[in-house]
Amino acid sequence: HVQLAESGGDLVQPGGSLRLSCVSSLRIFRYDNMGWYRQVPGKQRESVAIIGSDDITTYHTSVEGRFTISKDIDKNTWYLQMNRLEPEDTAVYYCYVDYLQYGVRKTAWGQGTQVTVSS
Repeated sequence: HVQLAESGGDLVQPGGSLRLSCVSSLRIFRYDNMGWYRQVPGKQRESVAIIGSDDITTYHTSVEGRFTISKDIDKNTWYLQMNRLEPEDTAVYYCYVDYLQYGVRKTAWGQGTQVTVSS
């Protein structure tokens, strides 16, 4: 089955930028959505950005205009470019993909990467 690996999390000052990457272990031929969630301890995981197979993107209102999701299917990779980071963006970021394998719909999650925004 598909395994995902995130990278790019780091400690950054407010106003800084990071780019997260998510690499799939397998080529994903059929998928619905791929994207990013984030979670802060004690709070529910929230959707940050989604990109569909039709390339339509959706963002959480708190990151619109600052974050950009993109994908490179040939590299089995999608990205989250995060600009003008704020302390409120501090969280563990998880990538995921909703895909179809042998006629069965599945969801794969990465292990998470820590983003800390602090001066």
